[in-house]
Amino acid sequence: MDTSVNLLPKGPGDGCEWLEVTPGERFTIRTSVSETGGLYTMIEVTAESRNGVPVHTHANEEEHFIVLEGSVHLINGSQSLALSVGDSATVKRGTPHAWCNLSDSTARMLIIFSPGHMEEAFRLIGSLNGGDMAAIAESAKSGGSTIVGPPPFDNIYSVMSPRPRP
Repeated sequence: MDTSVNLLPKGPGDGCEWLEVTPGERFTIRTSVSETGGLYTMIEVTAESRNGVPVHTHANEEEHFIVLEGSVHLINGSQSLALSVGDSATVKRGTPHAWCNLSDSTARMLIIFSPGHMEEAFRLIGSLNGGDMAAIAESAKSGGSTIVGPPPFDNIYSVMSPRPRP
């Protein structure tokens, strides 16, 4: 029996495959759906200041957030939550939600999708490397997600309004 502990490296440059959603928002798959028999997928996300996602829903998955560094603001239905290191929150399937990093430092979090079939949609979105909004929305939709509105905070970089490339 393997009793080793798999510690999470600290971000881009750690030897893992990191994909970019938009400039300033990156992710890597820490636990693949193939490793869990479909039960869940765990991704790690890093988000620079003012990066976030538009309001969206997932038809088939619960989404669980665990903040590892920095802070994240999460809209979960009618709730607005400020999450800091060690905090977690769960979004039930079908609930409109969005997150963003309103702080001046980078945020890092684990996101667990259960069941884990969102992984392929994330890989598709990451392969677009900040591509056009229609392609990103189509990739999200293929994974059971629907974008239902812009980010809920002003001046947020997202797939709808990406940060300019340096």
